[in-house]
Amino acid sequence: MKTYTTTNIRNIVLMGHGGSGKTTLAEAMLFLTKGIDRFGNVNDGNTTCDFDSEEIKRKFSINTAIAPVEWKNHKLNILDTPGYFDFAGEVKCACRAAEIGLILLSAKNGVEVGVEKSWEYANEVNISRAFFISKLEEENADFFKVCEELRDKFGNSVVPFQFPMIEDGQLKGIVDVITKKAYLLQNKSVIEAEIPSQYVDKAEELREPLIEAVAETDEELMEKFFEGELFTDEEIVKGLIHGIEQDSIFPIFCGSSMMHVGMDTLMDALVAYFPSPEKYKIHAVKAGTSDEVVLNPSADEKFSGLVFKTMVDAFVGKISLVKVCSGELKSDMTVYNSRISDTEKISNPFVLRGKKQEQCEKAIAGDIIAVAKLSDTQTNDTLCSQLNPVELKKVVFPEASISLAVEPLAKGDEDKIGSGLNKLRDEDPTFRVENNSETKQLLVSGLGEQHIDVITSKLKSKYGVSVKLTDPKIPYRETIKKQLESEGKHKKQSGGHGQYGHVKIVFEPGETEDLVFEEKIFGGSVPKNYIPAVEKGLRECVVKGVLAGYPMVKLKATLIDGSYHDVDSSEMAFKIAASLAYKKLIDATPVLLEPIVSCEVLIPDSYMGDIIGDMNKRRGRILGMNPAENGYQKVLAEVPHAEMFKYATDLRSMTQGRGSFTMKLERYEEMPSNLAEKVVAAAKREAEEE
Repeated sequence: MKTYTTTNIRNIVLMGHGGSGKTTLAEAMLFLTKGIDRFGNVNDGNTTCDFDSEEIKRKFSINTAIAPVEWKNHKLNILDTPGYFDFAGEVKCACRAAEIGLILLSAKNGVEVGVEKSWEYANEVNISRAFFISKLEEENADFFKVCEELRDKFGNSVVPFQFPMIEDGQLKGIVDVITKKAYLLQNKSVIEAEIPSQYVDKAEELREPLIEAVAETDEELMEKFFEGELFTDEEIVKGLIHGIEQDSIFPIFCGSSMMHVGMDTLMDALVAYFPSPEKYKIHAVKAGTSDEVVLNPSADEKFSGLVFKTMVDAFVGKISLVKVCSGELKSDMTVYNSRISDTEKISNPFVLRGKKQEQCEKAIAGDIIAVAKLSDTQTNDTLCSQLNPVELKKVVFPEASISLAVEPLAKGDEDKIGSGLNKLRDEDPTFRVENNSETKQLLVSGLGEQHIDVITSKLKSKYGVSVKLTDPKIPYRETIKKQLESEGKHKKQSGGHGQYGHVKIVFEPGETEDLVFEEKIFGGSVPKNYIPAVEKGLRECVVKGVLAGYPMVKLKATLIDGSYHDVDSSEMAFKIAASLAYKKLIDATPVLLEPIVSCEVLIPDSYMGDIIGDMNKRRGRILGMNPAENGYQKVLAEVPHAEMFKYATDLRSMTQGRGSFTMKLERYEEMPSNLAEKVVAAAKREAEEE
């Protein structure tokens, strides 16, 4: 593929609800521009962008894929993203590499939650937005109804640039409102023609709001509009470009990817009206400082680029996708990684089209390029010139919201699991792996159950390790509620040297998490040299409580008396005596403590009642409700951790995917006795099985 100038590059991220036709649109654009010679189908598992084995098996996108197309001396880097919320991290990284967000909607299903989410993601990184109403060939498709839904949701700045011609339920073509041309479907090809007479009035009707939107982009045009003068074609195009750049015009396009209708007009519009990367200044900071610098997206600047995504290929190894922000990236170039303060060598960069690799000489500012075998480079790293080390703005990935425990199905696979998960984490920064030392479980955290299921499925297909997923164990604690004087005596005589240790200890509720040990020995009943052994014995004991084997906290122990034997006493004997005294804490009214998390739930106002009702069922306490942006509310609550395992799934279900939440451990509280009994019984059963 030849090298394109920054002016002639467009970076477009395809976003939208799952099943809205993003992958098929990318496939149609590739086919029309002869980037591929066979039109693939998602159901057949042979599309360019869904090439991963998991995507083929599940028949939906999981990863962001890049599909560059060449159109009228321009390069359009199409970034095809997943529509399911569990893979939102993939959408976020693609948005960071694009200047144009094309949000797809099904003409049958209209504005779904994924459309709202896509709008938010594009808004976060401040890129131009447009809509593409797809699947016009399907039964019950209603273009104008979807347009109304879009205007109701996002305002009057949403303007149709095109509309479909549908007769007897059949798609006949589309009308371009700006060029006043029709594009008719004839013998499986599309031809340009005059607008059929029955559609002329509709074209004029839709042209009016478009002309009004153009008028609002410039004072001179506004005056001309009010004086009733007609705009020239040049003025209309200029106004549309300005309005799209300034986020005062959000175009609606339409078509059918399956019938290849609307692809050429869409690509013409992307080239004609939408910004190239040169329109956006690059904001960065000097490496290691907070000093801001502004770089020009120009080939003449020193090189800088962001690794916005990492892939792992079975044959090539690690592949870093780089958005070149300034300067040029060439083969055999040495670049500086500002995170690790070290250099990396670039060898043979290439263009990716799905999984297919095509060598290229260099990439200029604004372009996207793939580089293999960068040893220490990760997603979100900045590569730059060592003469001008900078740090570019990173991709802000969503936080993991659900955790599950991973257990091997075959003994001895623990190391392979850890190694495989760490390699998968290179590709996907939105999941975490943690070895919980307390519960002895390997925890995998992700954005949803489907996300974790895909991770474990990849673990099997790529690294040959089968695992099962279980609920994580809750790290309960134990404490006592009343004071107890306890005696422990260890006496053993079996010929020769014996063992003797004897202690009296007062146990009582303490103030701190850690054991507080004191001694009040009078008259040397326990020699000074054995007192540390008593404390050590207790510290070894508090790791397991007397009720269910959970760590004992908030315990104060005071050694008040005891006895010893001149010959048979030893440190070990006194440690054992202390443990015998500790076991009698079963008579000090031990109770179970459960972790309480503070939770912030962000939801649309209309779901408030459902969320609060659900929190109450989870034994949660509502602490407050604060208004947030865009008609959202932030609910603050405290809730037992045990009630929050599947909250990510439940919240998504209750709010149709609109809600989100964060939580963190706050403290431990006594668990209700009826629930504690079940936990204690389960712990005893587990101990017996072991």
